Amino acid sequence: MTVRVRFAPSPTGYLHIGGARTALYNYLYAKATGGTFVLRIEDTDLERSNAEYEKLQIDDLKWLGIIHDEGPDKPNPKYAPYRQSERAEIYKKYALNLIEKGLAYYDFCTEEELEAMKEKAAAEGRDPIYEGKWKDPAFHKEALERISKGETPAIRFRAPKKAYTLEDKVKGRVVYPEGMVGDFVIVRSNGLPVYNFCCVIDDHLMDITHVIRGEDHLNNTVRQLMIYEALGAKTPEFAHVSLLIGHDRQKLSKRHGATSVNLYRNEHYLPEAMCNYLCLLGWSHPTERDIFDKKDIIDVFTLDRFSASAAMYDLEKLKWVNSEHIKKMDNHSLISLIEKEPETDFFNKQTPDWKNACVELLKKYAQFITDFPKLVNELILNDDPEKSDAFKEILSWETTPKIMAFISDEVAKVSDGFISESVLNGWMEHVKKEMGVKGKPLFQGVRAALTGHDHGPDLKFLIPLTPVSVLKKRITHLKK
Repeated sequence: MTVRVRFAPSPTGYLHIGGARTALYNYLYAKATGGTFVLRIEDTDLERSNAEYEKLQIDDLKWLGIIHDEGPDKPNPKYAPYRQSERAEIYKKYALNLIEKGLAYYDFCTEEELEAMKEKAAAEGRDPIYEGKWKDPAFHKEALERISKGETPAIRFRAPKKAYTLEDKVKGRVVYPEGMVGDFVIVRSNGLPVYNFCCVIDDHLMDITHVIRGEDHLNNTVRQLMIYEALGAKTPEFAHVSLLIGHDRQKLSKRHGATSVNLYRNEHYLPEAMCNYLCLLGWSHPTERDIFDKKDIIDVFTLDRFSASAAMYDLEKLKWVNSEHIKKMDNHSLISLIEKEPETDFFNKQTPDWKNACVELLKKYAQFITDFPKLVNELILNDDPEKSDAFKEILSWETTPKIMAFISDEVAKVSDGFISESVLNGWMEHVKKEMGVKGKPLFQGVRAALTGHDHGPDLKFLIPLTPVSVLKKRITHLKK
């Protein structure tokens, strides 16, 4: 069996984090099995659907590296079109076929009549089910007469009176008892088909073998199982992945922070870091790895690694994952990204060797690409650092003023450019052997004299990156 999976977003807003995770799981499963990843646009909600949102969602998927094999822009003639708004005649054909078989019927009930049924059911303490006269086949002829006069009914599916069982790849066995749902609408009176009907028709005709989607669709599935059965179509394998929740254990929403991929993209998260973190929200690596690229897990991605428990969305964990991806990124790629950031004039003017050394030093401190210009300014270019209490304590040591006087004289002898590691080592040796300062007073004293801080990156890497002009100004300020 050739695996075919799909991601079917509605273009009614930006791509949601949960949708991106669903798309990622489908993409990974397609790649892991040598299958096909289909992008289908569910745009039957004409009032809310927007072509611009469709474009933005696809752009965000591409940014994440989630590239579809088939879709509106990559049609396979056997399965096209891929927008539900372009498949109206297909849905109409199948709906009429169900009516001919007695598996669906026309319904002329008004909103008032339907509301009265709900109120009656509530008063009797039972779930509301459709009790209109139109479910009786005896009224089919009357329905056709009203249609011939120009009236437009809804089409309602005749729900079988039986229980259904779903063997879900994540949730296990799910039993839907008899009577859980009554007859339900598959085509509205305005002619637009509903989600559960379109979804089944599309998955059937597009040969979808596996449906990987959010747990919030689990209750819909019983209606879809009924429609598959009515069509005589093979039911795909289902995997309903866990919900995303915030720290309050409520379904992820805007109150928990940014929920659209586009916002994280604008906040300079790395796409591979986003995919890495999203993948871990409900799926676990066989070797319990936390950091990986998509290509790293294709060979080990299976549906039996999903957790049925809700996944906690933790922004701090995402930031950590992003920082880990920065650490493992090659310096050339990092430099290319940093050079595109604002306030990087100094960085951009330096030699390739300087840039490489700078990135190698600073990437262990950065959570985001945007941190690099800040780190350069704070650790390398700041010529008047704030004197902390710990720094003032170092200044109070008997040896520190002597070290500062020596360093000041040595820096003054250098005209311009940068101080090499070998020169720095020579200064350290002088302080140690000629001045007799060792251990903590040596290292802390030299650091204080050159950086104005009591802690920070290794001096042998930091000082060769710092312009002599900055060191001179810094030392002047430190003497005050």
